[in-house]
Amino acid sequence: MNHPAAHTHDHEHTPDHENKPGHGHRHRPAGLTRVQATAIAGELAANRLAWIDAGNGIAGDMLLGALIDAGADAGAIAALLEGLVPGELHLEIAEVVRGGQRATKVEVIADEPNPPARHLSDVEALLRGATVPARTRELALACFRRLAEAEGRVHGVPATDVHFHEVGALDSIADVVGCCEAVRLLGIQRVVASPITVGAGHQQMAHGLMSIPPPAVAELLKGWPSQSGGDEQVGELATPTGVALVRVLAQRPGGLPQMTVAAVGTGAGTKELPNRSNTVRVFVSTGLDAPPAPPGQVVQVEANVDDLDPRLWPGVIDRLLEAGAVDAWLTAILMKKGRPAHTIHALCPPETQQAVCDAIFTNTSTIGVRFHAPAHRRVLARSWQQLEVAGQPIRMKVSGDEHGVRQVTPEFDDVARAARELGRPEREVLQPRAMAGEVAAFTATQGFIDIGVPEDYARAQGLFVQ
Repeated sequence: MNHPAAHTHDHEHTPDHENKPGHGHRHRPAGLTRVQATAIAGELAANRLAWIDAGNGIAGDMLLGALIDAGADAGAIAALLEGLVPGELHLEIAEVVRGGQRATKVEVIADEPNPPARHLSDVEALLRGATVPARTRELALACFRRLAEAEGRVHGVPATDVHFHEVGALDSIADVVGCCEAVRLLGIQRVVASPITVGAGHQQMAHGLMSIPPPAVAELLKGWPSQSGGDEQVGELATPTGVALVRVLAQRPGGLPQMTVAAVGTGAGTKELPNRSNTVRVFVSTGLDAPPAPPGQVVQVEANVDDLDPRLWPGVIDRLLEAGAVDAWLTAILMKKGRPAHTIHALCPPETQQAVCDAIFTNTSTIGVRFHAPAHRRVLARSWQQLEVAGQPIRMKVSGDEHGVRQVTPEFDDVARAARELGRPEREVLQPRAMAGEVAAFTATQGFIDIGVPEDYARAQGLFVQ
């Protein structure tokens, strides 16, 4: 996925590039004039969502190819890059096959045979000194700042003192700026990205032979789901530039979100890989989907039921949680004519409301549900850890916020099982002091995983000491 040392110039970009196969305007609907198509695109762009599929890896040139393949105007991107460093940058675009599927291969040709090791300030000056749209510039600057911060942590120096090597070359700078401009041109406002497959084995870097993922990529991956994706023969699948772009552009990790897909773009890497498509895909929505609910916004769904066998209620609650409810519970009520009944309640995000309603209709005898929206809730970030109490595994739910760990709660099913195995009452296993030693030993050697708060999680052991 690295750019080859020598480039072949298959074709030059000309002002009429948009009429050639493989370029951005081929998705224009038949029967619409360019002006009409542009107007429609502008209306839809206000709320466009994109999903980046990095399951086969990610690199800057691959992402740029995917975005152009999804409809970003290659001519506009080429013109922007030409203005960034006049006479030294241009694009070459071709259709290729990777892993049996068609993809767009983008190469940035840079007239820079011996690129200098630029500092962050050099890149910032380059971007601020050129005519670059404000959003594109800020996204690109954020990407390079993240790269500099990662390199700084690796080398133990301030981000401002970092010498960019591979990522400081003009072609890498153009990859970043090109991707950010493509996002702007497509009107993408929100981005979700998959877990990143990084590869395995070793890779020759500026500082020598490095294990994959190299240190900078490892730093950039902090807080993002990732995987190797194969044995040592796979090699590098994720570059620092590609990972930094994901971390800056994407608001959250996840699978393909609910969207109405308007375009799918596939970008190709340089290498042909056995048993793997060396590609990145980008799904772009129409922009007609509802915007995401504000953080913490939920819908409360309720139904009154007076004729259901009470033994069924635990299963009903389980089905609601499986359908996407974040909480579900039951209250006893007295209905008209003195009939005893229950109200089933469920809290769910707006996107799972329909599935939760369907679960209520399927698993209860109700013929109607009601909604309370918007409702709002505040929750602590949480993660699961496992420790041993007297040799028995107990899952612990660790919850906290920006102020640190708030709660560490044992899973009661595990406590009950451990009590049976140990022949001890459940209340003894639940005693805070019974776990104090185990928690202290666990946090001293492993700590708690990151749940989004910066504090030392070893302090959680104090929650168990009375």
